[in-house]
Order: sequence, then C-alpha cells, then structure tokens
Amino acid sequence: MTARRFVQLDVFADRPGAGNPLAVVLDAQGLDDEAMQAIARWTRLPETTFVFAGGDGADYRIRMFSPRREVPFAGHPSVGTAQALLAAGRIAPDAGGRLLQDGLAGRLPLQVRGEGRARTVAVRTPRARVVETAARGDPRLRHALDGLLPGALPPALVDGGRRWWLAELADEATLRQAQPDWDAIGVVGGSTASMGLCAFARADAGQPYDLVVRAWVGAPARFEDAASGAANATLAAWLASRDALPGGKRRYTVSQGREVGYDARLQLEIDDEGEIWSGGQVAFVVEGTLDWER
Repeated sequence: MTARRFVQLDVFADRPGAGNPLAVVLDAQGLDDEAMQAIARWTRLPETTFVFAGGDGADYRIRMFSPRREVPFAGHPSVGTAQALLAAGRIAPDAGGRLLQDGLAGRLPLQVRGEGRARTVAVRTPRARVVETAARGDPRLRHALDGLLPGALPPALVDGGRRWWLAELADEATLRQAQPDWDAIGVVGGSTASMGLCAFARADAGQPYDLVVRAWVGAPARFEDAASGAANATLAAWLASRDALPGGKRRYTVSQGREVGYDARLQLEIDDEGEIWSGGQVAFVVEGTLDWER
C-alpha cells in the first residue's frame, strides 16, 4: 500500500461545517486519471484535488475532479489546496505573500495573508467576459425567475472559467426565501452550456457581509453550491463592469450557503489592474493518509 497524505477541510469558513467541503490528496504522484476520478467519486465531495510537483517557477501543480468529471478551474479547490499545502509545510509564499499554482486553467497566482487559523488565501481567477445581457422577460429565464422580484441589474450570462447566468434580486429576504425550480434551472444550464443560475442580492443594513449569493447548479447535477469562489468571481467581474460593486467597494464580503445548512464567507477583491481575487479562511476537519491501490 502507498500511504498518501490526505486532508479534508471546509473552505471559506472559520469553523468546521460552515464552508464548502474539499478533499486534498497531497501526494498524487503515480495516480492516473482513472484512479483520481475513482477517488473523487468515492469521497462524494463537490471536488477532490490532487497535488503534483510544480515546475518552471510554479509552487505546485493541481488537478481537480468532481465525482463525475475533471474540472479545469474552481475557486474553493484552489484556495483549500493552497491552505493544505501551507499547513503541511510543503510550500511557502514569497516575500510579497504570493504563490503560483499550475493547472488546466494555466498558471494562477495566489495571495496569502496572515498565519495559522486566521490565514486567508485568495486566488486570482481567470478573466471573465460577458457573453450576453438578457432582457428581464427573456423566455430562457422566465420560469427559473418566476415570482422573484428583480433587482436593478439585468440578467447576464458571464464566463469566467465556468459559465453562469447572473440575476440580481430585489433584496436579501427575496433571495433567502426563494425556492429554486430545478427543472427550469436544469433547462437554463443545459440550453446555454452554463452551470445554471447564480442569484444575488444586496445585504440588509447592518450585516457583516455586503452581498448574499445563491448558486443553483442545473446541469449535469442539480444542487445548490455551498460556497463557490468561481461563481462569485464571475459575479464580481459583472458588477465591476457595470460600476455596481456593493457600496462602491473594491473589496467586499459575500454570505453564501445558509439556505443549505452552511454559513460561508468569501472575500472578493478587484485590484488596480481589474483582476478578480476570490478567497477566505479554511477550517481543517480531517487529516490522515489515503491508501488507494486497485
């Protein structure tokens, strides 16, 4: 048996059970595609990541798998994997707090701030582009948004490594009380080659966060994402393009996951070059070894 270092953690969380679960295999050398997919299917988590040695200046190379397929990029696996490697002493940021991750989405820098349990990591996400802006009554979205009071911005289809429909709702209560129509969201995802519908609203006054987000994945699976770094980065790019960042702030906090039993907090930042950074804290839950030979 080959014992491989293995951790399971919650990303975008300050305590276990609040964030988006992730499994990380820190010693993936020798695992082929079939084995990595089988392990990801076995963990049954949104994503499982596999770490390989970096090269040409990269601190490490990463591959990400959902239970069904390999994923080219996702925010919470990027943030969680970096945190796992830092905690294990496998990597260290440079003098400016930067790391460099290599993967299918290319080389992406990460920013490390703080130490220990309070440490945050943010990944610079792939540049997003607005595919199209839709009318409020667009027939593709009518059933998915039926009965939900709209906010100020029109719906938009935006691609940032993963493609999402983004829809602003009138207020926090409207969004939190929404009951997703999974059939309608599945049609939206399948017909537009998108993940589904990411609905958002401005936070009520006095909350310790600025936006509330709910990401409803419509295809091929149907579920509500507990905390999506990629969806939130895509949303940040859309808001910045419309000069509609919450409170005009270039660094803001998102609440996500409460409606499905979590309570994640994501930190989004738009830097001076217009790049989007998505990050937050991580809570470690399981640490041990994985024995996988077939």
